[in-house]
Amino acid sequence: MLSRFRIALALIGVAYASTFHVAAQRGVVNTGQPLDGLSPALTAAFSAGARVFTRRYTMADGLGPVFNDDSCADCHRTPAIGGASNRLVTRFGRDADGFFDPLIELGGSLMQTRGIGSVTTPAGSFTFTGERIPADATVVAHRRTTGVQGLGLVDAVSDDTWFAIADAEAANDPSAAGRPARVLDLATRLPAVGKFGWKAQVPTLHQFAGDALLNESGITNPDFPEENCPGGDCSLLDFNPAPAMNDDGRDVDALTGFMRLLAPPPRGAITDVAAVGETVFAEIGCNTCHLPSIQTAANRIGALDRATFHPYSDFLLHDMGALGDGIVQGQAGGRDMRTAPLWGLRFSPRLLHDGSANSIEQAIARHDGQAERSRARYEALDPDRLAALLAFLRSL
Repeated sequence: MLSRFRIALALIGVAYASTFHVAAQRGVVNTGQPLDGLSPALTAAFSAGARVFTRRYTMADGLGPVFNDDSCADCHRTPAIGGASNRLVTRFGRDADGFFDPLIELGGSLMQTRGIGSVTTPAGSFTFTGERIPADATVVAHRRTTGVQGLGLVDAVSDDTWFAIADAEAANDPSAAGRPARVLDLATRLPAVGKFGWKAQVPTLHQFAGDALLNESGITNPDFPEENCPGGDCSLLDFNPAPAMNDDGRDVDALTGFMRLLAPPPRGAITDVAAVGETVFAEIGCNTCHLPSIQTAANRIGALDRATFHPYSDFLLHDMGALGDGIVQGQAGGRDMRTAPLWGLRFSPRLLHDGSANSIEQAIARHDGQAERSRARYEALDPDRLAALLAFLRSL
């Protein structure tokens, strides 16, 4: 059996032109499309999931009582359903002598900015409003909505592969090597590698769907059965008009199916200049973390079975220095961030976790910590090589 290191080297060396192609990678312009080669049953499952993804929840469905939005598609929408957006959510906490307190008793660390308004229940009448950042918070971070396109491929990668990639990075350049986040898989109750979220805090698409339903829309479900207490005050849940579990798991399953079968964002034209730029990308070390190619494990779904895909990310945690958001989640410290995938970069008008960069150049200039040496090499590029690099990045 190949060692993890040899497996990772094989993965890293996979050519861009693989035998597996999804519709988006063949140049189809529109996004929000399913992977190629799905059976009629899987195509129907994708369509059913898309309907739930675009569904607008109401109080009758269990929306809230505090929430951020009533539809997944309102946040994941650029340039089409399933893409990223400039929508920001807010997280906060308190740094107390080096220990991070998420201020759960004050509604942290995720703030829900909207409330369902005035309700009358057997407990009486009450008006739910959005939460606000408490005065006790000393750490406040904004996070941009990421795209969910192509995440079924990421979900289909084995945990051994993520460890192998980390081993290969450590052997090649320990100063820039990432590490897998080990988090709890709620379905198995066992540790698993986190791949989703800015802090790699979620291990599977199924858990991602349930987490988002609860924390963004207030829809309780089997893995997340407890409502968020508005502003941390759980007594206010006495006025919750829909106290029973809101989703029996069917919506979570439908959302999971949609995301699992959603194709990656389409690649732009690969010009001669862009091809040179990818060489520059590798030479200055960007591909250490923004890994061009990864392969899925064996899978009963043909489109996900040992498929090579091109996310330009290792999905590992890296110390990003000043670019970290200060929030601690799971095994990710305040300076740690998961490597952002670069596929779909050309569709993103705002960049970085907080949307604070409005150009690729600004985003690179903000790289710090383990990315500092690559940033320095970038800053030393001559004009022609810089132009080629940017042409490559704008093709992703």
